[in-house]
Amino acid sequence: MELERRQRAYDLVAIGRSSLDLYSNDIGAPFEEIKSFAAYVGGCPTNICVGARRLGLRSALLTAVGDDQVGNFILHFLAREEVETRYVVRKPGYRSSAVVLGIQPPDCFPLTYYRDHCADIELTIDDVLATPLGEGRVLLITGTGLSKEPSRSATLFAAELAREQGTMVVLDIDYRPDQWHDQRAFGVALRSALPLVDLVIGTEDEIKAAMLRDARQVQVAHSQISDARVSGDVEEAIREMLRRGPRTLVEKRGARGSRVHQAPSGEANGSPSCLEVPGFPVTVQNILGAGDAFAAGLLYGLLQGWDWYRAARLGNACGAILVTRHGCADFMPTYAEVMAFVEEHGGL
Repeated sequence: MELERRQRAYDLVAIGRSSLDLYSNDIGAPFEEIKSFAAYVGGCPTNICVGARRLGLRSALLTAVGDDQVGNFILHFLAREEVETRYVVRKPGYRSSAVVLGIQPPDCFPLTYYRDHCADIELTIDDVLATPLGEGRVLLITGTGLSKEPSRSATLFAAELAREQGTMVVLDIDYRPDQWHDQRAFGVALRSALPLVDLVIGTEDEIKAAMLRDARQVQVAHSQISDARVSGDVEEAIREMLRRGPRTLVEKRGARGSRVHQAPSGEANGSPSCLEVPGFPVTVQNILGAGDAFAAGLLYGLLQGWDWYRAARLGNACGAILVTRHGCADFMPTYAEVMAFVEEHGGL
């Protein structure tokens, strides 16, 4: 994938969710026994913007917050991180989003979303038109941004406009089942976005859930998504996803690293190529946000002109660092930190 080299104001523009994240300070405690929480900032596109900025990219965020103290908290953090906030919209009458999370390593991280009457889901086409998408080398959109109107139309319009202006469009699947009124609608919305997308990033379960169309299968997927065991053939889901428009699909695999799948060129019925990229061994404290750290590292590498292996390996390193930390955006690694980590583990 060739990224345009001309100078633009931003390396990355991301659209979608932002939130106040309340993370349990009582590591290992059952949720009902938690005594205190730490306050951070989160949300998939927000995390990726912060992660990219800490690595040295110029990032801008299009999100919406309420005219409330939580919105002030989010904006204050983003300004401190030097993420461009001039396109963040205040939505009077709506609330800034929040998430509450328990931490029971290695595999139990119960979370509750507070997104009723949520500001960022009220992003509109007019908000997109007020954002200079053509001044970004990459536009990042997310699955949660497609979950409801008017955000759904705004997100799809942003992808259309970015493509017309020569901006690479990246979709992070960001599957959150409780944010959808019907799990079949999730697949419909994700599939409708694929012709507008150059690169998709997701886990095995997110990829399978996005491509399931049979109602019974989707119901099974919904009941099992929290256990990370969505039924279905991931290889077939990958082939179908790539047939629908994206040239590349990067599969996040946690401790196993990642896989880069690329559509066959010039062969209608050819098989995608697959590049295996190993991960890094670490002790897990909290997995939430690791995929966003991965995306930040991957995009950094691609924007530097690195090959897919090296870019995905950097993404793996960023994700590995984050799972050893307490939160998401507040704990994204800097370029110096990730390079020191990589050097300790044999390099890229």
